[in-house]
Amino acid sequence: MKNFNFLSLMMFGLLITFSFVSVKAQDETASPDLSNKQFNRDRRPKLLEQLDLTQEQIQQIRRINTGQRPLLREAQSRLRRANQNLDQAIYADNANENDIQARIKETQIAQAEVIKIRSTMELAIRRILNAEQLSKFRGTRQQFTQKMNDRQNRRRNRRMNLQNRPVDMPNRRTKNRQRFPRLNN
Repeated sequence: MKNFNFLSLMMFGLLITFSFVSVKAQDETASPDLSNKQFNRDRRPKLLEQLDLTQEQIQQIRRINTGQRPLLREAQSRLRRANQNLDQAIYADNANENDIQARIKETQIAQAEVIKIRSTMELAIRRILNAEQLSKFRGTRQQFTQKMNDRQNRRRNRRMNLQNRPVDMPNRRTKNRQRFPRLNN
């Protein structure tokens, strides 16, 4: 349950980040490469259009993102370093239990800091939304979470199917090798 809550929080943060990055792109002038821009626009969530944010709300959200994004990046960087240090302590030639415990604590603190900054950003953005926008956002977030869960389930099922297939059954790689054999030079 804890993993699901953390995963849900991470996905929510990513959704917020990606949706508001598109705000910045909307105000920039059109680039000469319209085909590439059109491709990127189609891939982005249409959250801002769905929420019908006012210009004032967009500006407030931008201020939040500009103020908090550097803090979030630094906290994420510390979390990556803490995870690397923990891995090094675990897989060291002479693993020291006290060192590992210290690295675990360091990782927990860094992870808590990332969660705190992300949650603070989300709360500040949530306060900007009116009741109707918040309702729409909750629905969009629920759909996003459901899609992520479905994707994870498909991956899990695919892995299970691969594990349960007979050993002599060819996989995609061997089929491709049969279709496109390498030339001996």
